[in-house]
Amino acid sequence: MKFCVLMGSLRRDGNTAALLRPFLEECEAMDVEAETIWLCDKEIRPCLGCKACQDCLDGPGCVQKDDFEEIFQAMVNCDGIILATPIYAFFCTPPMKALLDRAIYAGKKNYGTQKGPALLGCQRVATIATCGYSPEYGADLWEEGVKRFCRYGNLEYLGILCRQDRGRGEPFMNGDRAQAARDFARAIWMTIRLEDT
Repeated sequence: MKFCVLMGSLRRDGNTAALLRPFLEECEAMDVEAETIWLCDKEIRPCLGCKACQDCLDGPGCVQKDDFEEIFQAMVNCDGIILATPIYAFFCTPPMKALLDRAIYAGKKNYGTQKGPALLGCQRVATIATCGYSPEYGADLWEEGVKRFCRYGNLEYLGILCRQDRGRGEPFMNGDRAQAARDFARAIWMTIRLEDT
């Protein structure tokens, strides 16, 4: 089993990286290959809205030559896509948003001269998020956006793990949060394993 972890944080030692760490440790313990792609290390230009991708039915078809196609192929070639991001202004970070804008159209051919396949259609998606508000308020719009991304792209949504940074000198990570991340990894693994047997 393989997960493609798309890391939207720009901080390698930030809260999202801390919450992701035990998730990845649990993946390793279960022999799940987890490829982590730090989006801030990649060149991902914003979508041009040109719709050129819509007439390429067997691949992404984007006219821009950057790192998008490489990332898109990693998304295609996995069993589960994990979107890891801090929440900025009630949504994901700019690198994550640029990737999703392009992936949703490159992955679903609805606007070309003929209808095409959903290239990500057999994938499962989960998200790991951190925010400064309670998750119900801080990450609700992000989660709804991911759910709609999945519905439109014919992907299966597997849920969210979100934790709040309360600040005031309180450490972000603790044993309960680390265990929640491990449990989340195991739940995703179990769901995919059961569906694929």
